[in-house]
Amino acid sequence: MILVTLGTQDKSFHRLLAAIEKEINCGNIKEKVIVQAGYTKYDSPNMEILNTIPKDEFVKLIEKCDLLITHGGVGSIFDGLKYGKKIIVAPRLSKYHEHTNDHQLEVVQELAEAGYILPVYEMKELKGALKQIKKWHPKTYQSNNQNMINLITDYIDHNTGKFFFKKCKRK
Repeated sequence: MILVTLGTQDKSFHRLLAAIEKEINCGNIKEKVIVQAGYTKYDSPNMEILNTIPKDEFVKLIEKCDLLITHGGVGSIFDGLKYGKKIIVAPRLSKYHEHTNDHQLEVVQELAEAGYILPVYEMKELKGALKQIKKWHPKTYQSNNQNMINLITDYIDHNTGKFFFKKCKRK
């Protein structure tokens, strides 16, 4: 199963769904496709399209999918990385009025260069990415959350008293 996530951006990302539809019609996608479309309105006899998906159900779909195709939203990408999924990412681009700026382009470029995702910058690249993803092995993502928590905890443990006493002296 392929899960497609478009996030909750209030602008349409019709371009990605049209490209996926084309690849289904050409026979390059044969798996079931489930779409979390958000604000994107798109009708398709070939895809199961849902506006929103409750978080617990969304996590189950990510765990179950063989491939995640998503927009360049950090949350969507890292959800896929967390569960070790192969991910094709198409950033929303401002030139198509899919976003107000091109920050998703920057995110996608960084993660692609690091080997975590396969990028699709223009929809004509989707066919090639679908072929490449079958043999491609992404870099394994390891969260750095615990290191950050340890740094913050250590800082608080060693500095809270200093701040507390400075505040008390002012009064």
